[in-house]
Amino acid sequence: MKDPSLDQSLAIANQSSAIAVFRALHESGCFVLPNPWDVGTAVYLRHLGFKALATTSAGFAFSQGLPDSVSAVPCDLMLTHVREVVEATPLPVNADFQTGYADEPEGVAANVALCIATGVAGLSIEDATGESATPLYEFELAVERVRAARNAIDASGIPVVLTARCEAWLVGQTDPARVAVERLVAFAEAGADCLFAPGVREPDEIAAIVKAVAPKPVNVLISAPNPALSVSRLADLGVRRISVGSALARVAWGAFMRAAQSIKETGSFEAFAAASPFSEINDVMLNRKLIV
Repeated sequence: MKDPSLDQSLAIANQSSAIAVFRALHESGCFVLPNPWDVGTAVYLRHLGFKALATTSAGFAFSQGLPDSVSAVPCDLMLTHVREVVEATPLPVNADFQTGYADEPEGVAANVALCIATGVAGLSIEDATGESATPLYEFELAVERVRAARNAIDASGIPVVLTARCEAWLVGQTDPARVAVERLVAFAEAGADCLFAPGVREPDEIAAIVKAVAPKPVNVLISAPNPALSVSRLADLGVRRISVGSALARVAWGAFMRAAQSIKETGSFEAFAAASPFSEINDVMLNRKLIV
């Protein structure tokens, strides 16, 4: 009978190795952190040579027939998904952990401990409430929530990378640049390892964030075509990490929707001409164990 402690020891060793790789990626240069939404997409992104992955709450929610919200996708369902992505490849995985699935710092800390136990190399906590009347947590509470996540990580003894997010742009905050800089600086002081303000697009605003939280690394979200923000340009601005959020999932949804609509509207199957060859996908999945 196999000793369960051996599996646990291997899991801890794998997580420690992934964390070391993930932390090293943040130390210099600039890397793309693509967002798979299931095991298959995680495997394919690893096949292409990406060095780390991040989950996407929206991409996963859509795959489950659910909207992207904490109320629609409960913590236990998200934790199961995160663990599946972690176990799909040996790559470091950052969990899109949304609000931490709690309002109060104590709840955030408890849930962060559960997220760490999935084997992640990093996780993010955001300051959006999901409430239209008060779209961001009050400043001091937002900071305390980040501090609680930091304390939970420290108490675990597993140094996952903590990313703190300010959602000022995404919730339509007045003067989002000012709000984001103020909050991200405070989040850095509260113990965040990486800072992130999804929605920022202007190079000067990105540069201002990088300068304000230096030397801590900054993540920038690219979820739509933007010729002004290539990987090399973002690297020149001092950005360390680039994620794509739900963009890859939405690209896949776009192709699926267009093909399905074409069948319904024309009665033909011409849209299938754009499909990837069966053998190309099947071979990646067939050989995944050979490259892990």
